[in-house]
Amino acid sequence: MKIRPIILCGGSGTRLWPDQKNYQAKQFIDFGGWTLISKTLQRIKNPIFDYPIISTNRKYLKDVKKYLKKSKIKKYKIILEPEKKNTAPAILASALVKEIPLKQPLIYLAADHLIEKPNILNKSLYKNKSYLNEENIFIFGIKPINPSSEYGYFLTKKIKNNINKVTKFIEKPKKILAKKIIRQKGYWNSGMFFLRKDSIINNFKKYQPKTFKSCKMAIKKSVYKNNTYYLNKTEFSRSIEKSFDFAVLEKTKKINAIKLNMPWSDLGSWKEISKIYKKNKYKYIKKNNIYYRPWGKYINLFEGKNFLVKELTVNSKSSISLQKHNFRSEHWMITDGKPMITINKKKFYTKPDESVFVPRGAIHRIQNNFNKPVKIIEVQTGSILKETDIIRFQDIYGRVK
Repeated sequence: MKIRPIILCGGSGTRLWPDQKNYQAKQFIDFGGWTLISKTLQRIKNPIFDYPIISTNRKYLKDVKKYLKKSKIKKYKIILEPEKKNTAPAILASALVKEIPLKQPLIYLAADHLIEKPNILNKSLYKNKSYLNEENIFIFGIKPINPSSEYGYFLTKKIKNNINKVTKFIEKPKKILAKKIIRQKGYWNSGMFFLRKDSIINNFKKYQPKTFKSCKMAIKKSVYKNNTYYLNKTEFSRSIEKSFDFAVLEKTKKINAIKLNMPWSDLGSWKEISKIYKKNKYKYIKKNNIYYRPWGKYINLFEGKNFLVKELTVNSKSSISLQKHNFRSEHWMITDGKPMITINKKKFYTKPDESVFVPRGAIHRIQNNFNKPVKIIEVQTGSILKETDIIRFQDIYGRVK
């Protein structure tokens, strides 16, 4: 039996737009000819997968159908939530549709994750498929590349058939604890799940009976039209708003891990997005998007909807003006050098791979007091992203009027 991909496409992307009212969901952001949802849909066009089921809400229905068409996926089903209830009801409701046989293996994928070597994931699915049963759940772990506090972790121990049983979850630890977890061979929790339909049913019946009953009735009373299940609002609203982690994973003892060593990110911060542009910057550089300034230069790498990605080079013994912006925030990821940063009354040094957030209206400056040039990937987010939105207070090049 083929593996059924179920794509969760309800995330709003609020973490990327901290001080904006109008923002885009991360999975639909055009990062320069590609989106996360389009990459997710391309990954499932593999013979090991059955046609997909996409769980989303009314706000995103038009976009989801647009990307299905762009990806040339003709056969699919959409589960439309009438309201947001977190991941537990979304995961359950999407598994209860009649098109899914009781013992079919299901993989739950987020529409907003970036996986650059999907063949590694697919091989692991094929290898572990036979170990699925009516109770267990396999979760996917990613080998950490740094002690990040942006991800949850888990620890494991080996059991029979060389399977890794999850012994402990750690939710977004501080950096010092993350280092300790990595030394204990902990893995990032990717949020991807692999299990059978009957396992989902049995786990929800056991641990979340109220949500099971409400989702079952929401499917039974749903309206089906144009490949889309419009879940019954009255019934679905009775489900308990919980994440799948809290609703099921923290309660069952039958969780196994599939450990993956591959490039993966949920692109949950502009720092992570900046790394993608740094890695591929030469695809974006053209002569007409390089601008020289008294302090060095900047290169406009990509302008998207309400965001602009630049690479700044601040020369030795140079400084941008002390300035602020009324219409944009800035996210800096230092890639080279040791700049001194001013944000309002704070002054501090940073080093490569550290990031800095400059809120809209904050008075700020980058100074390079050393011989080595400073390089920074800057992401501006806001309604006006032009040089006109610069109010200077001090400038060593005489640009304050």
